[in-house]
Amino acid sequence: MTDNEVNLDFDRENRTGLAEAIYCLGKSPSQMQSIAERVREADKAMLFTKLSDEQFKNIEAAFPGMLDFDPISQTAVHKPAELQPEEIVAVVTGGSTDVPVAREAARTLSYYGHRTLEIDDVGVAGLWRITNRLEELRKKKVIICIAGMDAALPTVLGGLVPGVLIAVPTSVGYGMVKGGETALRSLLVSCAPGITVVNIDNGYGAACAAIRVLNQIY
Repeated sequence: MTDNEVNLDFDRENRTGLAEAIYCLGKSPSQMQSIAERVREADKAMLFTKLSDEQFKNIEAAFPGMLDFDPISQTAVHKPAELQPEEIVAVVTGGSTDVPVAREAARTLSYYGHRTLEIDDVGVAGLWRITNRLEELRKKKVIICIAGMDAALPTVLGGLVPGVLIAVPTSVGYGMVKGGETALRSLLVSCAPGITVVNIDNGYGAACAAIRVLNQIY
C-alpha cells in the first residue's frame, strides 16, 4: 500500500459539526491497518461503518481493545462522546429485519453522545403497535423511522407526531421491492409533508441528518 491511499480528515467536525467516519466496505486489510494505526496515534475519536467481522478481527489482533464493535450494525467506535442524560431522538423500525439499519443509526447517534429511544417491529400491519407508543414519540425532537416493503410507517408517523421525521427505506421484502427502490419511491411521494428521506439502508446518513438538526438546537 502506498502512503497516499489513506488521508484522514481529523478536522472535519470543526468545519461541519460531523466528524469523518470510515466506510470500511471494500477496503483492504493493509488500508484498514493503516487507518487504525493513524487513528490510534492521533488519539482521535472515530466511527467505522460497514466493518466486517474479518476486518474487525484483523484490527483487534493488531490493536487489542481499541474498538467497540457491534456485529449487527457492522459499526465500531473508538473513543465515543459522553452520553447526554436526556433521550431526545427515537429510532423506530417497521420490522425486526430492519434492525441492522436502525442499529447503525443508533450507534452513530451514540458516538456523538445522543441517547436514543429504540422501538422495533411496530409496522403498520399491526397498527396498534405504533399507536401504543405515540405518547413517547411525540416528546422526541427527532425520529428516525426505518421501513422496507411499501415503507408505509414513516408516512403514518408523519401524520401523528410533531418532531423532525427522517425516513430510511430498506431493502427488506419480496419481488417488486427491487432492493428497496419501491420503498424509496413510496417515501418520496409520501402524502405526509415534511418527511426527510435518505438513501436505501442508510442508517448512518439518517443519523448524520439528525445530528445536523440537533447541532442547531443545542
